[in-house]
Amino acid sequence: MENNFVVIEGNIGVGKTTLSTMLAKEYDAKLILEQFSDNPFLPKFYKEPDKYSFPLELSFLAERYHQLKDELAKQDLFKNGTVADYYFMKSLIFSKQNLADDEYSLYRKLFNIIYKNLPKPDVLVYLHANTNRLLDNIASRGRSYEHNISEEYLLKIQQAYFGFFKQQNDLRVLIIDTNKLNFVDNPQHYEFIKQTITEKSYPVGTTRLIPDFSKK
Repeated sequence: MENNFVVIEGNIGVGKTTLSTMLAKEYDAKLILEQFSDNPFLPKFYKEPDKYSFPLELSFLAERYHQLKDELAKQDLFKNGTVADYYFMKSLIFSKQNLADDEYSLYRKLFNIIYKNLPKPDVLVYLHANTNRLLDNIASRGRSYEHNISEEYLLKIQQAYFGFFKQQNDLRVLIIDTNKLNFVDNPQHYEFIKQTITEKSYPVGTTRLIPDFSKK
């Protein structure tokens, strides 16, 4: 891979884990997947967000840090790079939406202490999709605790990601519009997105890409 450490990010239901798994298998790369399903606060948060947002975000902060620190520190001579379906900055983006101002202020102090100790990806890929498609994807995967996710919440998360990217001056961010892509079932789409992510280098800052297969 041109990029040795690739992070796939995006909103809920956009296909981060699916694409990360496909790429890691294609290149025989180390795969890092977020272990969110084991978090006991997640189902409670979707039912009572005001009550459980702070313990949820703190638990995610600790889990993500320890996982990334341990996995990225390991040298695997038999793997060709690393692909992850999240990056640590995700903690800051979601906590901004879910926490009260005083809680977020405390949370950010903790975040800033440990964020600088993690290596940055060679490229951070943000898969963008409109909220209708995200809601369809969320419904189709059938996770009961996600039934209460609203379009309004998804829009807030999307805006938070874009706001974060605007503030970054030391990350390579690639935003890919996936509204007309089906990289799971369409080999042409997967080949395009694979080459775009893994076989090209990008400048520091944000690069936006809207694929167009209408003339192909």
